[in-house]
Amino acid sequence: MFEKIRDLVAEQLGVNKDDIKPESRFKEDLNADSLDLFELIMSLEEEYSTEIPTDELENLTTIQSVIDYLGAKGIA
Repeated sequence: MFEKIRDLVAEQLGVNKDDIKPESRFKEDLNADSLDLFELIMSLEEEYSTEIPTDELENLTTIQSVIDYLGAKGIA
């Protein structure tokens, strides 16, 4: 799952995928702003056919937190 999310993040944020690690923070390390994060969440929802409630977004601060969240929803 990491590789797929890494590729999606790299494409959405225009970041080199080699610079994206599980511990990478969206705002601090990948320089994502609020609009970037909104678009990224929409792409993740589409890619994984799921809905991520807006009240969960504040907890999704790193690549790993997204992987953990999706895994908890039964998405592999």
